[in-house]
Amino acid sequence: MVLARIVCFAVAFAPAAALAQVEPPPVTYPRLVLQAPSAEAFAPAGWRVEFKAAGDLNKDGIDDLALVIRQDDPANVLTNMPIGPAKFDTNPRILAVALGRRGGGYDLALENHTLIPRTTEPNLDDYLSEGGGVSIARGTLQVKLHLFASAGGWSMGTVGYTFRFQSGRLELIGYDSAMTQRNSGETTEISVNYSTGRMKIATGSIENDKTKVRWRTLPKRPPLTIDQIGDGMEFDPMKLPRAGSAK
Repeated sequence: MVLARIVCFAVAFAPAAALAQVEPPPVTYPRLVLQAPSAEAFAPAGWRVEFKAAGDLNKDGIDDLALVIRQDDPANVLTNMPIGPAKFDTNPRILAVALGRRGGGYDLALENHTLIPRTTEPNLDDYLSEGGGVSIARGTLQVKLHLFASAGGWSMGTVGYTFRFQSGRLELIGYDSAMTQRNSGETTEISVNYSTGRMKIATGSIENDKTKVRWRTLPKRPPLTIDQIGDGMEFDPMKLPRAGSAK
């Protein structure tokens, strides 16, 4: 099974295999309300706001919200796993963005179920642990995912996405990953500026300060939306959107 798209610049971006993947109970995602007076009011029954951040995304001088809403169902907390934590929480998440209205309240602008993947490998840390989460900084939405496997994989690090509200939607303008191979000590850092179409790849080792830097120019393409990215741990930063997939 694919654990994650670990970026190692050679010829391709190679996935690593997970030790074990469980089948959590199925989930039916609720539709979020289109308007709400507060962050908490966007959470449907049986769900809760796990992370929230405030800041102006659409440059109207009013704070907007970035939310991670997580299901709170005990049936999704698995026990007696052969590996991993004593209580393995597979409750899924919804990433939501709500734009502030003058006079109060918020309008839902984004509801996404895939960028923050559901945890189904008990050997993996939670993707939003160890500094993972959502934030709003300098007018952009930033989502960071954490990768660490207690068994079944040597890769560890973070994958981050930066989105800007433009053309009436949130578009990907930046991608950053920093990965270390715990067995070899090799490091790979990738930073992509989609506004300029430039990719920086820096490879090195934890054993010394020597770093090799390469630059690539990406082919021109329409900006990607969050929905086009899909699973945030599987995304290939060089991929082109499918024909007709722009939203």
